[in-house]
Amino acid sequence: MATSRAELDSSDSWRRLRQVTPARVALGRAGGSLPTRELLDFQLAHALARDAVHQAFDAGQLERHLAALGQPVIHLATQAADRQTYLLRPDLGRRLSAKSQERLATFSQGRSFDMSIVLSDGLSALAAQRQIPALLAELLPLLTRNGLTLAPLAIVPFARVALQDVVGDALHAKLSLIFLGERPGLGSPDSLGAYLVFNPRVGNTDANRNCVSNIRPEGFPPAAAAQLIHYLLTQSLRRQLSGVGLKDDRLPAGSALPA
Repeated sequence: MATSRAELDSSDSWRRLRQVTPARVALGRAGGSLPTRELLDFQLAHALARDAVHQAFDAGQLERHLAALGQPVIHLATQAADRQTYLLRPDLGRRLSAKSQERLATFSQGRSFDMSIVLSDGLSALAAQRQIPALLAELLPLLTRNGLTLAPLAIVPFARVALQDVVGDALHAKLSLIFLGERPGLGSPDSLGAYLVFNPRVGNTDANRNCVSNIRPEGFPPAAAAQLIHYLLTQSLRRQLSGVGLKDDRLPAGSALPA
């Protein structure tokens, strides 16, 4: 049976779309089912996402990868002792262990910082291992150029976002920033999220935070993400706020202010 011009044009449009997005579009069909190749690709992506959630986090390896940045590192622990507990009890990932609380209390006596930075595996150790070194390599020079005082980088396995409030408060920091692996999507098992909050305190809600997500080369590249995070951090300090009141209101490249 001959194929109509409209069907050919539609096929070409879908083919062009597939070339510019990793989304599962224009998968085709084999009878009433997916083609075998597309089904196998889906099963592989699902397996990679599951593996990312359960992959062990090597905090020592991450510290070695950060050594060239010359920033001191401190290791802390949450009250989630293992991956299974972390997944089943999100509340324990928002609290430091008693030993870590004592360590921070001793360390922070008589000190204060402009910013604390927490590094964690979150829901994807793969994201933490791959993206954090590249992101910090871009971000730290921007922060030091501004003269900001940084607390030691806190590597904390099994952390949830709100742990940034606990760590930032204990270190008497004006701002707290946390990097952690996002829940893996199909096709994005190594996506990192960054959250910042001004005046970190227990009880802050997500309305008090700003999030930069999908940080990975195929999503929001680390270099571009570092520029946005740096802008939000400096604006947060200048305006003394974060969350819904803080936006990325930079002018697009090449645009000019209205006359």
